[in-house]
Amino acid sequence: MKKMKKRNMHAGPSLIRQSENRMKLDVQNIGKTFTLHNRNSVQVCGFSNVSFSVNRGEMLALTGPSGVGKSSILKAIYRTYLTNPGSILFHRTDGSVINLASCGESQVLNLRRREIGFVTQFLKVLPRITALQAVASPLVELGETEQTSSLQAAYLLDLLGIREELFHISPLTFSGGEQQRVNIARGVIAPKELLLLDEPTASLDEKSSDRVLELLMELKKKDIAMIGIFHDKGKIERVADKTYNVQREDSPVMTSSIQQEAA
Repeated sequence: MKKMKKRNMHAGPSLIRQSENRMKLDVQNIGKTFTLHNRNSVQVCGFSNVSFSVNRGEMLALTGPSGVGKSSILKAIYRTYLTNPGSILFHRTDGSVINLASCGESQVLNLRRREIGFVTQFLKVLPRITALQAVASPLVELGETEQTSSLQAAYLLDLLGIREELFHISPLTFSGGEQQRVNIARGVIAPKELLLLDEPTASLDEKSSDRVLELLMELKKKDIAMIGIFHDKGKIERVADKTYNVQREDSPVMTSSIQQEAA
C-alpha cells in the first residue's frame, strides 16, 4: 500500500494557486478531543491522526464501527467542531486554497452558503414549512425564482418516492425514512462543490436507497466531491471510489479504490 505524500505546508499562496489538479479536499493529521465539563473536565478523544483526500467527482466512504468518530470528522470538515492539530485544505474552483481548520467564521459561513453542503440524518425545518418549500429553499436563497425552485423540488421529491399529496404538508409529520428523503432532496437541489453525507441511507428501504445511490452517482458525474458515512458494504461498493476506515486505537487505513479493495 502506497503512503499518501504530505503537502508542503510552507509553500506560498501563489505556488498553490498555480498547481492545477482535481483535488477538492486535503485532510492532514486532524484530531478532536472533547472536554466533559460535567464530568470533572475529563477529556475524551473523538478521533485522531485522520488524513485523506478527495478529488472532484469522487466519493469517499468513511467506514468503521459505531462510536469511532465518523460523524465528528464530517462536523470538523463543516467546522461545527474545531480540530486540535492538523489542517483541512479546501481547494476552490478559482485555484485558491482555504484551511477550514483555521479560517475565520465569516469565511466558513460563506463557504457553507455556496460551496460546502452537509446532509445530516435528521431534518430540521420550522413546523409551518411544507416539504416542497423545504426542498426549494436552497435554490430560492441563491436567487432562483420560486416557480422554478418549486418545479425542481417537486421533481426531486417524486424521484425519491415522496407522494405528491405530501408535497404541501409539513415534513415533520412524515415517517423517518420520508424525512430523510426530503433532507437529501434539500441537500442536493443546489449541489455544492463538496457534499458531506451522514448515513444518507440509514432509515431507507431498499428501493429508496437505490434511488438515493443513483442520485449520488449522477452528482459525481457533475464533478461534485462527496464524503459519506455508510455501513452497508454493498452500498459502498456501488457508490464509493475509495474508503477510509476509522479505528479508535490504530491508525486509519486508506484503500486507494473500491476495486483494489475487492481484489
